[in-house]
Amino acid sequence: MGAPCELQIFAENQLLAKHCAKTVIADVLRLESKYSRYKADSYLCSINQAALNGGEFSVDEETAALLDYADTCYQQSDGLFDISSGILGQVWKFPDNQRPNAAQIQALLERVGWEKISWLKPILKFNRAGMAIDFGGIVKEYAADRTASVCHEMGVFHGVINLGGDIRIIGSRPNHEPWRIGIQHPRSANESVPSLSLSQGAVATSGDYARFMIVNGKRYGHILNPKTGWPVSYLASATVVADLCIIAGSASTIALLKEQQGAQWLESLGLFHICYGINGEKLC
Repeated sequence: MGAPCELQIFAENQLLAKHCAKTVIADVLRLESKYSRYKADSYLCSINQAALNGGEFSVDEETAALLDYADTCYQQSDGLFDISSGILGQVWKFPDNQRPNAAQIQALLERVGWEKISWLKPILKFNRAGMAIDFGGIVKEYAADRTASVCHEMGVFHGVINLGGDIRIIGSRPNHEPWRIGIQHPRSANESVPSLSLSQGAVATSGDYARFMIVNGKRYGHILNPKTGWPVSYLASATVVADLCIIAGSASTIALLKEQQGAQWLESLGLFHICYGINGEKLC
């Protein structure tokens, strides 16, 4: 998943715990192999080969569900959450500290836009050549949710999964106490931030402090506005608590993309959230 991952589970016996852990890890690795844009033989790369040629691709049920969710996020974010915007990474290469110019960004923006893609299950049709999609803002969170489901199906009801900071609670600790989830301050590693106490649900944080570059004293984070091609610049981080990790993850990303309206948008959804401004000030 391109980040440190951790699984803690408590089962009735060691044999069940080991079997469950092995099953879960295999499934996470399956999803990484299937949807990684860095593996030339991945399922996603096959889709993007069709996109490169302006063709179409018939997807499987799992991918169709992810595309349906991506479409919902696109609609509810007014086009800001766009899985076709990953190609902007061709010029924004964090943390190289080399900012692209406006012409480079504009050239890629012509090939960005979910509205340029026709999605009618199971057919994904690319109406413009040279496009690509990227499930980077969805699949890690989806994997965390699948982990919780698999654990429950196998009779494991206490634990927590952490996939690179995307956290899904499998159940409380065996003594029924909640898990304490720490929140990283986006600007100061030494500054105290209140932790969360959770026995169920999920937590995800989007921010500009893990992947960024600083050019001429200005910080540029990796979350890019698909309409402008430039990084967001109002919120440094947004942490969201939700029932599912895929909801927490997408909502936190959309909040950053909505800039000044991000916190208010999360409030309108009734999602518990913690937001920090670009200078590290706590906003909510």
